[in-house]
Amino acid sequence: MTHMTHVRTAARALTAAAVLAGVAAPAAVAAPASHRSASERIPFTAAEVTAQDDGSYRITWEAPGVRRVAVRAGGRTVASGGSTGSVTVRGLPAADRQWFDLVPDRGGRLRLADRLIELDGAVNFRDAGGYRTADGHWVKMGVVYRSDALNNLTDADLAKLRRLGLSVDYDLRMTSERTAAPDRLPTGVRYVVADVSGDSAGGGYTLPTTAEGAAQMMIAGEKAMVSSETAKAAYSTVFGGITDDADGSLYHCTAGKDRTGWASATLLTALGVPRETVMRDYLASNVYRAEANAAALAALPADRAAVYKPLLDVRAEYLNSGFDEVEDAYGSFTAYEKSALGLDAKDIRKLKSQLLVG
Repeated sequence: MTHMTHVRTAARALTAAAVLAGVAAPAAVAAPASHRSASERIPFTAAEVTAQDDGSYRITWEAPGVRRVAVRAGGRTVASGGSTGSVTVRGLPAADRQWFDLVPDRGGRLRLADRLIELDGAVNFRDAGGYRTADGHWVKMGVVYRSDALNNLTDADLAKLRRLGLSVDYDLRMTSERTAAPDRLPTGVRYVVADVSGDSAGGGYTLPTTAEGAAQMMIAGEKAMVSSETAKAAYSTVFGGITDDADGSLYHCTAGKDRTGWASATLLTALGVPRETVMRDYLASNVYRAEANAAALAALPADRAAVYKPLLDVRAEYLNSGFDEVEDAYGSFTAYEKSALGLDAKDIRKLKSQLLVG
């Protein structure tokens, strides 16, 4: 099994890890689905597309109460199965992203692709969608993306992002990061600075001397992403923009795991995605960044690597500290949306109308 297959397999396994880490119940639940007609409701309770290194695709699903599911790609049926299925599809033409329609014999169809966007110059560029909400909707794929730094994108990468329809890039980094490693973007993509940490963060702290101190620094940083004035302003910019027009939106920082991780956790929670699924998305950065992190640690003396590792990780305790800060500072996630992000109930309904299907 090659590296990317390991990556995707491990990413799926993180769901179980998140549950074992003691994550809380969903912080936000979407409106009841009872108003939807039977033909509109998407019957899938789980579904995923995983690209394999040999060019094939693994498609899995669960759709209780459905007798047959057809898997369609490129306008034709390429596989089929029952209410629970796991199929491998081979021989499809090369594409930037291979999309699959899961078509049940009753209810609405579900359109999915592999979440990872493979690029030469970024390792953690992925779709923010493809997740199920607590009330049975699905977050659309191909609309909002998250990533690590974009300064090393190749010309081929830029061409791929242009074809994917990228339209706006929210840069969550500080001035020093943006200056040292400016984004490379396709022509016509709107660039928006949404500095989460503020310029003072670059020189306002002392590097930790122990692994425990490093972990505590990450927890403190996560809390600041919730309550600091610069973070509130930055995330208000991002979510205000996505609420107005989600199509082709991207947000990113340097590693695509902390500032970007909180952005995705906030977005998915606002859409009604369960907390354990939000945690799965957050922890996946450990897998996608595994090689880069290992290389960084290998370049350090062992004692320094032990201290530095918590700074490279994402951990359940980090994200949970952000949600704890929401409760402590605002009382509820809904209050955080309104007071910190400027999103009222009407805005949340608009966000859901843009990003949810089924």
